Amino acid sequence: MVEPLFIDVHILQTIPPSNINRDDTGSPKTARFGGVRRARVSSQAWKKATRDLFPEYLDDGKVGQRTVYAVQLIADYVKELLPDADADIAVDAAAKALSATGVNVKNNATGYLLFMAPGQAKALAQLAVRLLETGEAVDKKAAREILDVKKRPLLNAVDVAMFGRMVADAPDLNVDASVQVAHAIGIGRMEPEFDYYTALDDRHPEDNAGAAMVGTTEFTSATLYRYADIDVLHLCENLGSARAACQGIEAFLKSFVMSMPTGKQNSFANRTLPAAVVIQLRSMQPVSLVNAFEKPVEARDGKSQVEIGCERLAEQEKAIDEAFGTAPKQTFVVVADPGAKALPDALPGAVIVNLDAAVRGVSQACAAYLKDNGYQTEGEE
Repeated sequence: MVEPLFIDVHILQTIPPSNINRDDTGSPKTARFGGVRRARVSSQAWKKATRDLFPEYLDDGKVGQRTVYAVQLIADYVKELLPDADADIAVDAAAKALSATGVNVKNNATGYLLFMAPGQAKALAQLAVRLLETGEAVDKKAAREILDVKKRPLLNAVDVAMFGRMVADAPDLNVDASVQVAHAIGIGRMEPEFDYYTALDDRHPEDNAGAAMVGTTEFTSATLYRYADIDVLHLCENLGSARAACQGIEAFLKSFVMSMPTGKQNSFANRTLPAAVVIQLRSMQPVSLVNAFEKPVEARDGKSQVEIGCERLAEQEKAIDEAFGTAPKQTFVVVADPGAKALPDALPGAVIVNLDAAVRGVSQACAAYLKDNGYQTEGEE
């Protein structure tokens, strides 16, 4: 039995007045934790922000698209292969190729968001081209295998392999996610506030001194605990390549750390970077350290929330390791705030590095692990 390997990512990040993730009423999202109300940013929001940065670190062919217009995506590749083909004919052939996989297509749309890799779309386009050239019906088995990552993992995209895919019409084409992302929550009590604003009409009559518009925007600020984990072996299986898995891990770590959901950014300019990042490799199971903040953190005795939060984080790590024997194999710490400077010394065996060095160290460890377990580092389809 292959020993698993998990990557834990722990982040403490202070966000100034902002509203980066709103609920249905426009208010900042919240959660009750430890008996008090906390600021919250949904995992979906931060996964989207992370995916948005993937193109900076990965080739276009490694990044998927989530869309109801998968037919058009395939048709575009059909046109690349057959430039002289009529656009409507290309769309019709693409629809037949996608339908052959078991995905329900109606009016050239799937009716729900289908997460598809470029490699899968191109392979389906080749079946559509064969249909146009020979007139033979699309081979359903071949079409279905294109979207089946267990049979053709090399066609998969990194983000599909990481965040998974659900296909309601064909459950066997589902992809189990290899990455888990927690909702980010404030380590202290949330205090919502309101910004009352007015706007003037640039062309208002001179005898009109009133505002043309008034309104309010709710906002909050918080030091957030962010957490995610990666199942390295599962990611490799979803991609069919150790090299692709390591490239994906590098892209995820950089993107997850550097990303920021975009809600109300023009109003608040809340772009910050983490105060501290802890990346750990574990062989037993992923371990969130969120319970370090079950008791809300408040700045006191000249110490900031970040400083106390780092102390709590290290204490929680030590307590869990002693109780359950879950000590990480390696720990990398990135410090970007004076309040976090004592964190590396408080975590046994921690290595203090910058982000690039941490990512490089994790990637090298994952490559060695996969190689030791017989997974090739080369090979693309």
